Amino acid sequence: MDIETNLKKVRAELPSNVRLVAVSKFHPNEAIEEAYATGQRIFGESKVQEMNQKQNILPKDIEWHFIGHLQTNKVKYIAPYVSLIHSVDSMKLLSEINKQALKCDRVIPCLLQIHIAQEETKFGFSFDECTEMLEKGEWNALKNISIQGLMGMASNTDNKQQIRKEFRLLHSYYQVIKNNFFNNNIFRELSIGMSHDYSIAIEEGATLVRVGSKIFGERTY
Repeated sequence: MDIETNLKKVRAELPSNVRLVAVSKFHPNEAIEEAYATGQRIFGESKVQEMNQKQNILPKDIEWHFIGHLQTNKVKYIAPYVSLIHSVDSMKLLSEINKQALKCDRVIPCLLQIHIAQEETKFGFSFDECTEMLEKGEWNALKNISIQGLMGMASNTDNKQQIRKEFRLLHSYYQVIKNNFFNNNIFRELSIGMSHDYSIAIEEGATLVRVGSKIFGERTY
């Protein structure tokens, strides 16, 4: 697997306003080092323990993005260094991130995860739940988190129209809540698109794409 060649191919497809999160979960440190040597600095992990082990050993200028389902009792382990949490799916989790960020004297950037797929297994707020949480306004009191955008995962399907429809829905919701709740330059990220659908995601407004197997090959679990 030629990681350098794969990265060049993926990067060549990205417009200047789209950043690449190289999804390194379940891949060894050597693979990350190879990607790092080509200039890749943003890596995505979905297991707290694995991310901690990698963060301890690998170069300190790596931006670690947490992209998996995050349990509240695990937040404290990544709070000292995580660059962006993509997968905030409850007010409870947001409060805990704020609490742990305060202990580390940090402001942790977060994305709200919205459930847009047809599968029941994916996490995230529904559009209504997210709007309701934002309207309640309790999040405004959390000074150690910074809500910087939304994240979503499309249905796991070969139907490109379905994927496009889901991304488009999320993008229009993003614009609505940006105008209503986040009239600022900080709320600007839309994390959509993975190895099989990132080209559609780019067309539908992605600013972050999460690409793993297209760079590192299929994972060994």
